[in-house]
Amino acid sequence: MSFEKLSRWMLPIAPLVALGICWYAHQAGLSAPATACAGVAIVCAMWWIFECLHIAVVGLLPFVALPTLGVVSHRDIAVAYGHTMILLLLGGFLLSAAMERSGAHRRIAINMVRLVGGRGGKRLVLGFMLATASLSMWISNSATALMMLPIALAVLSQADDPKLRVPLLLGIAYSASVGGMATPIGTPPNVVFMGEMQTKFGVDVPFGTWMMFGLPVTLIMLPIIWWWLTRAIDDVRPVSMPSMAPIARNEILILIVFAVTAFLWVFRSSPLGGWTGWLPWDGSMIGDATIALAASLFLFICPNGLADGERLMDWETAAKIPWGILIMFGGGMALATGFDQSGLSVAIGHQLAFLKNAPPWLIVLSVCLLVTFLTEITSSTATAMLLLPILAALSLEVGLPPELLMLPGTISCSCAFMLPVATAPNVIVFGAGGIRTDEMARNGLFLNLIAAVVITMVSLTVAGMDWMPRLDLAPPVHESESSNESSTSAAVGLGRNHIFLASGIPPFRG
Repeated sequence: MSFEKLSRWMLPIAPLVALGICWYAHQAGLSAPATACAGVAIVCAMWWIFECLHIAVVGLLPFVALPTLGVVSHRDIAVAYGHTMILLLLGGFLLSAAMERSGAHRRIAINMVRLVGGRGGKRLVLGFMLATASLSMWISNSATALMMLPIALAVLSQADDPKLRVPLLLGIAYSASVGGMATPIGTPPNVVFMGEMQTKFGVDVPFGTWMMFGLPVTLIMLPIIWWWLTRAIDDVRPVSMPSMAPIARNEILILIVFAVTAFLWVFRSSPLGGWTGWLPWDGSMIGDATIALAASLFLFICPNGLADGERLMDWETAAKIPWGILIMFGGGMALATGFDQSGLSVAIGHQLAFLKNAPPWLIVLSVCLLVTFLTEITSSTATAMLLLPILAALSLEVGLPPELLMLPGTISCSCAFMLPVATAPNVIVFGAGGIRTDEMARNGLFLNLIAAVVITMVSLTVAGMDWMPRLDLAPPVHESESSNESSTSAAVGLGRNHIFLASGIPPFRG
């Protein structure tokens, strides 16, 4: 049966499967609201996995189903769809669209490859990987891969090493995914994590705090991927890169806007209270989404310097950004709200209580492996939206700081290296030809396993740094009858965790 036929069949089958699972769960003692929320989550998951409908259409289901089934009020659901993290993602999309419109991203890529990859072979692959990862920190992974692919194909056409094609193309795909880990706007799952932390635990995760975790993983994984992919090739004669016209005024302006925006993001709240601490009013009123939309607004206002009346950004370009991702993201936030208010996350946490006596490194490693291989067959964003509420509940149950499980799980969503359909960059480079499925699977399996180990080590290392203040954790609460109160109480205790305190974020107030 083809995937298209399977998708059509799964459209009516998914609700039936959900009904069967929910009936059994309710008979086992799960409350009615939690059972209904589980059913909605199962249908969304199956429709996302099998692509029965467009991802944005599936994202609308929680808004309709959760209030109708008496799980969450329509007002609370509407707040989820208008979450500040969605606006941050919108600002990131607008900034990356402006960068692509100006062509500045292509100039950055070519110059970086020239700087690092002056020779063919291994250094050439390294140059492409560094350029791809650097751009993917700020531009969507798929857009970065699409932009780098024609440059790589032009270089391959004049290279005299037949072994170069697979490492170069896979290097672009993998570094696009790895680069997206480094910043909150690099890939949607990162923003899902920030939204979940804000909604469930009341923690505003600043840009710089995320980079404390994501950037080290990127910096460690890039050389490992490069070494693994280029282990069988040698340096060959130098290859020439495509020529570039002199830099234009609009490119200079775009790069200045990006640099200023990145500075404001990274240093908003730290060190020493960040630049918002110097304001004469309460600096906490400004968030990363404020900065993102301020920069986007400036792009629509600032002339591009090329023609009268033209701006750095226009609405025709903005209309092409992936609006459906924002609706899908809203659906995920709505599901997270349902998990919390219905008590489903607490109930799932109770079922995972057997992990309480396991060492933290084993729990974190298991989460990384689960998410990494699950993302091979599901959307990374959908995986994050469905699993992060569960990981939050697990952290409450086993007495670990929530970010110690949720951050590794989020970053692991970007580590699907095995299958062509796992990520958009994988699809893009596989479509260029010259890569067999078994080649991608063999290389990707090793990197999947290595990534899980690296993410686990980085997470535990950052969490265990001596300069991080440590606070006692509140024990998990087991009263499933009052899920709202129990999750809030647990969040108050776990919210006083060392990592976010070290980043300048005040603790929760119980």
